[in-house]
Amino acid sequence: MTLIQEKVNQAIEILKEQQTDMWLTFVRETSGVRDPALDLLIGANDLTWPSALIVTRKGEKIAIIGNLEKDALQRLNVFDEILGYDTAVSELLRTTITRLNPDRIAVNTSRNNVHADGLTHAMYEFLKEYLAGTPYADRLVSAEPIINSLRGRKTPTELARIRKAVEITGEIFKKTYAFIKVGMTEIEVGEYMHKLANEYGVGLAWPAENCPAVNSGPNSPVGHNGPTDIKIERGHIIHFDFGVKYEDYCSDIQHVCYVLREGETEAPLEIQRGFITLRTAVEKSREAMKVGVTGNSIDTISREIVTDSGYPEYPYALGHQLGRVAHDGGALLGPLWEKYGDSPNQKLEVGQVFTIEPGLAIPGYGYLGLEEDVVITAKGAEYIGEPQREIILIKG
Repeated sequence: MTLIQEKVNQAIEILKEQQTDMWLTFVRETSGVRDPALDLLIGANDLTWPSALIVTRKGEKIAIIGNLEKDALQRLNVFDEILGYDTAVSELLRTTITRLNPDRIAVNTSRNNVHADGLTHAMYEFLKEYLAGTPYADRLVSAEPIINSLRGRKTPTELARIRKAVEITGEIFKKTYAFIKVGMTEIEVGEYMHKLANEYGVGLAWPAENCPAVNSGPNSPVGHNGPTDIKIERGHIIHFDFGVKYEDYCSDIQHVCYVLREGETEAPLEIQRGFITLRTAVEKSREAMKVGVTGNSIDTISREIVTDSGYPEYPYALGHQLGRVAHDGGALLGPLWEKYGDSPNQKLEVGQVFTIEPGLAIPGYGYLGLEEDVVITAKGAEYIGEPQREIILIKG
């Protein structure tokens, strides 16, 4: 069974669980605006004309597409019924929905999850227009809960790919630590990591311009920024944020190292204290991650450990889901801030993969940020790969 077949079958089970009759993904030319849900339904294939992909809780899998694309979709062996057209999708879509007679039609709109918000405003208007005069125009609901569960609950195939991505990321980190020398620029280190990713035959988890982030010392801008021409010096913390993409699935990890000064054999005490604070925040958060708890409750644990230790509150969520992209939407380990919507109130489910990533700055030395990847199981959260438990020391 292919991964697409696994995910579509999983979608049917989710529809049953959520008592939703139909999930409808309605798109037009996908080379312009591509609904994120398509990756789970048709892989990398594109659709040119207005198209409707229908999955029902009774198990029907129906594609309404242009005749020129029927053969490509048939080769996927996903849809049991493929209906083609040449001039207009409206009548075929209306008659098909009428035949299926759903009480609830989930469409890809979402206030919280960008990966569940693929239905454009114009296509929503077209859909309402095509269903005008039928009871189905008033039966549209958000597919956010369906897509949250579908993207979040990783199948064994998906989880194996994430594990491999994390494994390769760890190997690249180890080789990079051995490569680093005093006087190198952040850019040189980033280019070396790109070279290693290419040698491993993997892509990057986000755009190459800022994957990896390499921050050496206290003056390097931390955030969604790429490496700069700042040179590595003794007494610098070097912070990395890096992930790779292996067979369409990502890792996302932040690790740190310290460049020893002459005569030093360990990092200064203030760096050690900051690192222990972050390790404690990561571990206590992981221990509390159980099925059914909210993401906000986990964020609160970590945030209080950091602030109670005397450090400023970090201005971002503790962790996000990880999968086909580095930031994979759905439940969030985050504070109840406006920008995060209702995502922090959503509950953790078996199969979700999260990052845990608190951070703090050490004045005069640089930024400490740890980010580990974990998977939710029936027993709790388990690390994927080996977490960083000690500061990496660079002799330079």
